[in-house]
Amino acid sequence: MSRRQIDIAPDLMLRAYRAGLFPMAESRRGDRLYWLDPERRGVIPLDHGFHLPKRLLRTVLSGGFEVTADADFAAAIAGCAAPAPGREDTWINPEIEYLFLSLHRQGHAHSVEVWQDGALVGGLYGVVLGGAFFGESMFSRARDASKVALVHLVARLRLGGFTLLDSQFLTEHLSQFGAHEIPRAEYKRRLAQAVLSQATWLAAPDPAALEAEIRALRGSPDAA
Repeated sequence: MSRRQIDIAPDLMLRAYRAGLFPMAESRRGDRLYWLDPERRGVIPLDHGFHLPKRLLRTVLSGGFEVTADADFAAAIAGCAAPAPGREDTWINPEIEYLFLSLHRQGHAHSVEVWQDGALVGGLYGVVLGGAFFGESMFSRARDASKVALVHLVARLRLGGFTLLDSQFLTEHLSQFGAHEIPRAEYKRRLAQAVLSQATWLAAPDPAALEAEIRALRGSPDAA
């Protein structure tokens, strides 16, 4: 994996994403940022390859959570940056927060928030360029909250015509949804096509259309 210390501005970040790079800090308190260009890249399928378990579908549609998009981007990224059990430190330092808040104000970064009884209990955020969504981080303070956020993200991306959902790295948490790794060259080929395609970020899609798209993620009703 290539890594190089950098000074970053929001417009430079967008150019880097187009080239297949992304920034990370060494730690929450670290003052250095680096470009990363992994040899293998994690991607989440936006087609029939996405796996939505029946139990999670019931949770998503049960009404136990309220899900919004771009309602509180700052709180979403702060939730991702905060320590949690099993994740005492994160790569999101104050400069990363500042840069993504700037991208959000410019309309290039978006969030999905999950609420329960009026409290923010989960969410995620990422960057949009053309038909590509670059997922950055997610967090959960209640069971299944981050999973609900991901399902809503995928449904919105499908409705909006997106073709690439980049997860940067493959984790056990994401692999259960069908996420997998592809070689760097293959990723950059898909990326070049995706950033040139047209797609629309839907912060508030038609509720009926959104529910239909979520149900469609299940694929075969007999799937596990």
